[in-house]
Amino acid sequence: MSVAAERLERWVARVFSKGGMPEEDAGTVARVLVWANLRGMDTHGVVRVPRYMEWLRSGELNARPAMSTRNDAPASIVLEADRAAGPVAMNYACEIAMSKAQASGIGLCLVRATTHTAALGYYTQRAAEAGMAAIAFSASGPNMAYPGARVAGVSTAPLALAVPGEHGPVALDMASGVVSLGRLALARRKQEALEPGWALDAQGLPTTDAGQAKLPLPLGGAKGAGLSLLIECLTSLLAANPLLAEALEGTPPGKRHRQNGAIIAVDIARFVEPRIFAGEVARLARAIKGLPPQPGNE
Repeated sequence: MSVAAERLERWVARVFSKGGMPEEDAGTVARVLVWANLRGMDTHGVVRVPRYMEWLRSGELNARPAMSTRNDAPASIVLEADRAAGPVAMNYACEIAMSKAQASGIGLCLVRATTHTAALGYYTQRAAEAGMAAIAFSASGPNMAYPGARVAGVSTAPLALAVPGEHGPVALDMASGVVSLGRLALARRKQEALEPGWALDAQGLPTTDAGQAKLPLPLGGAKGAGLSLLIECLTSLLAANPLLAEALEGTPPGKRHRQNGAIIAVDIARFVEPRIFAGEVARLARAIKGLPPQPGNE
């Protein structure tokens, strides 16, 4: 079934609006989800709508959050998200970070107590389209195996970076895991076999059966796990809202769905003329694309 993106976005926005969100916030969430689908990131697209609605009904996601800021400094700030929908909180954080960068050259906005942040690349590419470089990352509860352990120890903490180029942003949007939980769920629905090294089953044993897969494995083993661990330190612990330790110790806060995030914006003009920077990005892209291919690789 094919649906025009604009029509799908309007439909998703109506769903969230009927769930209690203000129209502007509902439109923001719908736009970010459909953007992911248009980028081929179906794991972070409208497939997330049912879960978001579950959180709205349970109160895990606050339809009408009273977001506020604290610890305001020239180049940094903390956004108290009040369990806002991730796209709502992260979009606002992006605006704040870019405003700080315009004033100080660089801006950091920590996001405390939001919910699923959706595709982080949306926010970094938004900054890149405004002429800035950007980095974003987010932390959640344990949902990924730790090397050598049979149970979840860290999260599939995502990381996104983007810079402006002559023909649009050059961007990276990745998770700390080999695959995301959304990718495992998609494989289950499609009854696809998994690649070896993707996941563990409920007993903590390697599996290629999507129906049995419970935990994704970290990207690069200790490297992916270490990246996730430090993202928890640089978001949750820095914002005084620990997630992993609370969940691993089984405390009441650790049983709730919570996420923290951060976005850093850099005003390129403070360091190099933006037109020259974009030209060098394009030059680098051409050089990479011009590398001689391996046999059989086009």
